[in-house]
Amino acid sequence: MKIQDCMTSDVRIAAPQETIRDAARAMADYDTGVLPVGEGDRLIGMITDRDIALRGIGEGKGPDCSVRDVMSKEVRYCYSDDSADDVLDNMRDLKVRRLPVLDRDKRLVGMVSLGDLATHGEAKHSGIALSGIARPGGEHRQVI
Repeated sequence: MKIQDCMTSDVRIAAPQETIRDAARAMADYDTGVLPVGEGDRLIGMITDRDIALRGIGEGKGPDCSVRDVMSKEVRYCYSDDSADDVLDNMRDLKVRRLPVLDRDKRLVGMVSLGDLATHGEAKHSGIALSGIARPGGEHRQVI
């Protein structure tokens, strides 16, 4: 199965100049903990609820702080024509539960989560990936 067959294509994109308050409200509205950050038609970062809590509020930045100030600038992603098995292995290795999905022109076309993959026939492989993700550590571990 290809990622394009199971990804979520209706994705709210945060602008880098938005406030973290706006991003938090959007996360609540979309029932998600992560938003891709885009400028023009390019993905420039990701912001998570954890980024807001730790890099924003935890470091004394107020709700009017910009998304750009707390977002993760190094973005891991997959392509829409990648195989689900390869993406799950990558998610396990990176210890992430969600990845932005780009087309081959590197334009955002969706997001894929472990849940998306599990509900589209990849339950066994998703469970294996989750067991690797749930182990402590990884490059996206936040340290204050």
